[in-house]
Amino acid sequence: MRVDKWLSSVNVVKRRTIAQDMVKSGVVYINGTKAKPSKDVKIGDCIRIDYLKGSKEYEVLDIPKTKTIPKSKKEEYVKEL
Repeated sequence: MRVDKWLSSVNVVKRRTIAQDMVKSGVVYINGTKAKPSKDVKIGDCIRIDYLKGSKEYEVLDIPKTKTIPKSKKEEYVKEL
């Protein structure tokens, strides 16, 4: 699954267009390297997002099969480090 689609599917970012803009702006890193919009995420990848007030890191636990998941099931797909 593409990184921008994954970010919106697991409710890290509210909308996919916001996730696409973040990736294009160069603030999203996968395993320490700057992510491109077409980059696929895999289970076990570490994703870092650099915000203006700091950064957050997430670990990919699973790839969702549907477009979005319920917020109550977020812990099954992503772990905040």
